[in-house]
Amino acid sequence: MYATLTEKRIATLAANVIYEALNTYHARYKGITQRAKLRFKNRDWQSMQRDAAERLNLYKDVVDHIERRIKYLLAGRAQNKQVWEHIKATYSGMIAGNDDRELAETFFNSITRRIFATVGVDIKIEFVNTYFDSPPNQFSAPVFHTYAGQESTAELIEQILICYPLMVPFQNAAHDAAQVAAKIDRHLQDLETTGTIDRIEMVRNVFYRGMGAYLIGRIYAESQLVPLAIALLHLPDGIVVDAVLLDEDDVSILFSFTRSYFHVVVDRPCDLINFLSSILPRKRIAELYISMGFTKHGKTEIYRELLDHLTVCYEDRFDISPGKPGMVMIVFNMPDYDLVFKLIRDRFEEPKNTTRREVMEKYDLVFRHDRAGRLVDAQSFEHLKFDACCFSEQLLAELKQEAGSTVRIKNDHLIVDHAYVERRVTPLDVFLARADDLAARKIVIDWGNTIKDLAVSNIFPGDILLKNFGVTRHGRVVFYDYDELCPLTSCNIRKLPESAGYDDEMASEPWFFVDKNDVFPQEFRNFLGLPEPLREVFLQHHADLLEVDFWLRAQQAIQAGNLPHIYPYARSCRIERK
Repeated sequence: MYATLTEKRIATLAANVIYEALNTYHARYKGITQRAKLRFKNRDWQSMQRDAAERLNLYKDVVDHIERRIKYLLAGRAQNKQVWEHIKATYSGMIAGNDDRELAETFFNSITRRIFATVGVDIKIEFVNTYFDSPPNQFSAPVFHTYAGQESTAELIEQILICYPLMVPFQNAAHDAAQVAAKIDRHLQDLETTGTIDRIEMVRNVFYRGMGAYLIGRIYAESQLVPLAIALLHLPDGIVVDAVLLDEDDVSILFSFTRSYFHVVVDRPCDLINFLSSILPRKRIAELYISMGFTKHGKTEIYRELLDHLTVCYEDRFDISPGKPGMVMIVFNMPDYDLVFKLIRDRFEEPKNTTRREVMEKYDLVFRHDRAGRLVDAQSFEHLKFDACCFSEQLLAELKQEAGSTVRIKNDHLIVDHAYVERRVTPLDVFLARADDLAARKIVIDWGNTIKDLAVSNIFPGDILLKNFGVTRHGRVVFYDYDELCPLTSCNIRKLPESAGYDDEMASEPWFFVDKNDVFPQEFRNFLGLPEPLREVFLQHHADLLEVDFWLRAQQAIQAGNLPHIYPYARSCRIERK
């Protein structure tokens, strides 16, 4: 049917099909995102969770569909790069007026990379750097609303609260505004300002995630720019302000790479990202896009940033990451770059009893699961291409010997068929070896909190070992080794059977039958790996983790549909309730 069409005509048809698919994807994405407002209104947390999963699956579903359509349309010309150059040029003109051109470019790349399995980048058929020098529609409405300063901070905050169409009344907006204002006034005093607020700019749309809703803005007071995040909860009697975040670090944790993605309606993503960058200047652009749910474009930004880093820091070399080597993963990074790369080994030594497919399924589970602020977001990359000289000799030898099915060297380039990319954190065992007593005690307590946060969100880490956890720059403990991870509800929590005597206890093998999913909390004390003073601190705060009852209660709550709200901010940020 299409075989007789000219290259130009077939390229126009294909570009139209891709552009139509792009619009379909964004319409469906926006539709799911808009539901968050209704879920919050109805306190329908189960549906909010299902929406999050549906939105994560959407991109792949749409790209799968368009791949089939394009292959049918182009038939024998599907692998013709000259045709794709015409398609790219035509498509570029179509998206020129889009408010989300950067996402549109990434969408196109997803299709070409799927069809060609492109190694590295191909500038002829991909958008490597955006084609556009300036944002579109520069005269459209700003992403934020401006509130002029007033004599009373409380009145200004109350005005902001009641301007958002939340569809549910506040329990007591005046009380909450006064509490928020008191924190703001104290914070401005600490910054040694007069306390006079020139203006507050607030993002027009609400950020929803899990059971929370967040109003995001920035305060201008004299020469100071202060981030502002107001956390809302919908309780049975109405909406309340639960916390106010005024410190860059606190707001950064709210947008952390260990959190699930926000649901916020935005027509011009680049404007929102620019706004967020103004209050989170140390947060990479890629992470901000990912935190909004634009994961594919976030990956595009990561790759562009990496290429820029390699160009500027040409002496920086990939090397094996500090810490104990993983039995399943090879982990490497560059000393001056805060991302790590993880490759699955070809073979796993005893006692690991898993497969490559099962490991990938674990990482996919984490991608789709509520990460509860404790699981590091791992982005999956395929067909990466680097100059081989960017790798240390030790790392090259390790990759050749242990990951030959994933890595190959061709024409002085190292090609990685598949890798996970994560934010770098300090391994917990490394941190504790260097930390002073006070810092170590604090981190050990948070380690126990991490295990508990994972449990109530239906995650059992599997290997509760220090080396499988890390510490972020904000001093939070997170989990990053996923090959033994599983849903807590799939575990069979058991008490250790009593032994018949000394011989049983000293035997090299258990004196009782152990099934694959059996978990014995009493044995955890044997794997803590803490020196005695820190071990005692852990047991003072988290001895319940060594008891069957804690884990059974967590399982029962999950099975009953009782979802937890894990607060993404410190207790000190919360406001007083009447």
